[in-house]
Amino acid sequence: MDFITGEIIPIDKPYTWTSFQIVSKVRYLLSRKYGIKRFKVGHAGTLDPLATGVLLLCTGKATKRIEELQSQTKEYVAEITLGATTPSFDLEHPIDATYPYEHITREMVEETLKQFIGNIAQRPPLFSACKIDGKRAYDLARKGSDMQLAPKQIRIDSIELLECELPKIRIRVVCGKGTYIRSLCRDIGEVLGCGATMDTLERTMSGIFTKENSYTFEQIEEAVKNGAIGEIIMHPETVLGDFVKIDVNEENREKIRKERK
Repeated sequence: MDFITGEIIPIDKPYTWTSFQIVSKVRYLLSRKYGIKRFKVGHAGTLDPLATGVLLLCTGKATKRIEELQSQTKEYVAEITLGATTPSFDLEHPIDATYPYEHITREMVEETLKQFIGNIAQRPPLFSACKIDGKRAYDLARKGSDMQLAPKQIRIDSIELLECELPKIRIRVVCGKGTYIRSLCRDIGEVLGCGATMDTLERTMSGIFTKENSYTFEQIEEAVKNGAIGEIIMHPETVLGDFVKIDVNEENREKIRKERK
C-alpha cells in the first residue's frame, strides 16, 4: 500500500456531493491517518452533484493513468421525464417549458432509443465543465450566455428501456468516454417531439468497477480509521496492466531513432 506510488479507490458517490468534494475529503482522511503532507488525488470522470454511483479516485503517480481509466467503458441508469425541459437538462434547474406527451407510446420510445446506438455526434450541455476560450461553460451559462457548444463524437454501445410508465421512462446506457447522459436525455426528448428532463442518474459501472465493488464514503472513512484501507484499494497495474502511455513528440522521436541505430 503506497499512496505516493499510487492506488485506485472505487467510491460510490452520494447524491449532491461534487466529485471535487469527494477528492478533498479522501485526501484529508489519508493525509491525517498516514501523515502524508503532499500527494495528489484525482478522479477519473466527473459525476455531477445530482448523480450517484461509481467514481474512481487515483492517488500519487496513479493520477497519471486517469486518462486510461476515463477511456474505459461505462454504464449508467437514468430516469427521465418526458414532456418537460430545464436549462441544464436535469433537475439542477427548475422546469422552463412543458410539452404534450400523450401521443408518445412505448414503441415510439424503443424506436427512438435505437437511433442513438453507435458512433454519434453529441452536443454537450452548456451547464458542464467543458471549456470555452479557457472558461468553464457552466460559468458562462450562469451569467446568462445562451451559446451552443460544438458537437463531439461519442460512442454508445447499447441503450435498454428498463421501465416505461409515461411520462416517466428508465434506461440503461453502456457507452464510451465523454458521453453526457443529460444531453442524451435531451436528444431523446427532441426526437420524440416532447422534450425531456433527466430526473436521476447513477453510474453503475466504470471499467471493471461496479456498484458492488465500490464503497461509500462512510465505509472508506471506517476502513481508514481501522487501518483496513488496504482491503479496498487496488493497484493501477491490477486494473490497467503494466503498460504506461508515452506521448512522443518530434524531439523524442529523433532520440528513439538514434538509439535504434
